[in-house]
Amino acid sequence: MANRRVLVKRRKAIQNIRKITRTMQLIATARFQAAFGRATASRPYVERLAELVAELSRGTGEASHPLLATPAGDAPVAVLVLTSNRGLCGGYNAHVLRTATARLDELAAAGTPTELHVFGKKGIGYFRFQRRPMRAQHGDLGDTPRYEEVEPFATELMRRFLAGEISAVEVVHMRFHSAGLQRPEQVPLLPLRPPATAAAGEGVEYELRPGARELLDELLPATVRIRLFQAFQEAAISEQSARMVAMKAATDAAEEMIRTITRQYNRARQTHITMELLDIIGGANALS
Repeated sequence: MANRRVLVKRRKAIQNIRKITRTMQLIATARFQAAFGRATASRPYVERLAELVAELSRGTGEASHPLLATPAGDAPVAVLVLTSNRGLCGGYNAHVLRTATARLDELAAAGTPTELHVFGKKGIGYFRFQRRPMRAQHGDLGDTPRYEEVEPFATELMRRFLAGEISAVEVVHMRFHSAGLQRPEQVPLLPLRPPATAAAGEGVEYELRPGARELLDELLPATVRIRLFQAFQEAAISEQSARMVAMKAATDAAEEMIRTITRQYNRARQTHITMELLDIIGGANALS
């Protein structure tokens, strides 16, 4: 009888857990759909802006800009790590932090100084535990970063890069490929390296008004800001996707445990009824 009571209590506890994980799955799904819409809406702009900068750089010949050149000296490399503020999202944070740690160790082995900028409470807690010094800690951006919140970080990084305080900027974040696939990646942000455009665009002559330098002064900072913002967008959608998948797996596991415990309870109940019937039959036989 005690065994049956234990099974009933365990089943109720797991049913309560299932309600929580199911609710979190629904919330993550709604947030994922919203984040997916934001990320996919900004991707064409980011890609076209990068193509425009590449075409402009090629069409203007030797036009140069400080954001395209590495500062002289032994200034450190700024490494930005984008993690989440909350857990229960599978291996999302672990993969990002593993990639970031490997990159930091690689730079240290090469004798390159680094400074660490961490976004997200999970990353902050991890590097505190590792006793790795952090130049900046940001745990207040939330699940839906806005361009107005990211722009000051990009502007400050460009200022320090142009002043020679840092020699490069790299961003470690999770890139979204599909709802079931996200991969951590390390992206160089500064110095800016625009991607090459398609061969069909070669041979195009540009007449620039104003001049190439004035256009680059406008386009290159905008490219840095939107690339950093897109990295935050990719991180946000990857986090919600990972949490959605993790909570679905937890819900499915809870349902399977409930079915298993129910079968165990039914067996225990049937055994108890059988034992009672045997006792009644035995007593009747003794009286006859």
